[in-house]
Amino acid sequence: MTAVVPLQDTKAATAEEPIVRATRVVKTYDTGKVLVPALRGIDLSVRRGEMVAVMGPSGCGKTTLLNCLSGLDEVDSGEVTIEGVPLSAMSDRERTDYRARRMGFIFQFYNLLPDLTSVENVELPLLVAGEKARPARQRAGEALEMVGLGGQFEQKPGELSGGQRQRVTIARALVNNPAIVWADEPTGDLDSETALEVTELMRRLNRDAGLTFVIVTHDIGVGRRTDRIVRMRDGEIVEEVVPG
Repeated sequence: MTAVVPLQDTKAATAEEPIVRATRVVKTYDTGKVLVPALRGIDLSVRRGEMVAVMGPSGCGKTTLLNCLSGLDEVDSGEVTIEGVPLSAMSDRERTDYRARRMGFIFQFYNLLPDLTSVENVELPLLVAGEKARPARQRAGEALEMVGLGGQFEQKPGELSGGQRQRVTIARALVNNPAIVWADEPTGDLDSETALEVTELMRRLNRDAGLTFVIVTHDIGVGRRTDRIVRMRDGEIVEEVVPG
């Protein structure tokens, strides 16, 4: 059975300030010929340490919502607040810096550099942010150990399985000790068995390390392992359910 959570009650689920809050968020794309409404007044809160799945049919606005919540895209109206700070109060440079310091990203197609080893791919965000080489390498190694790839430091992406490549991507997302991890179809390019392994890894990291995850997915198997499923249709949140 799944318990339906009234949309108006989700913000009151905890007295603690949500790590993410969207208030009446609207986003419209201009194709040059027609205006396409992608988000139609979204209200959503995510608690610190929560694991949330965003689900719905293709084109319903799931990825747009993730991009707006993480500050990759600007909203047309409404407000997104992260850790109590409105994104609108940050400059472009401040948002970029905040993402580098406090957010991790996992994508469907890995986005790993093929000529770099696993540990080099994972340490790259730290080096770009100005971290010194030795501590960056140490933190990258620790992140790879955390996702079960302690023996694959020197392998390049082409030498790894799809599941291993996604674990490298997850390690890269974790290397900066983020407050929140955004995942866009993280199991979409994996077979069902490997998808389950990656989902269980994210769930373990959520429970053991207290990481907050917001996961866009079509996979109900992923959704069932989260704390809450947010269902979207036509740019709106139409239902929130607690798997059980």
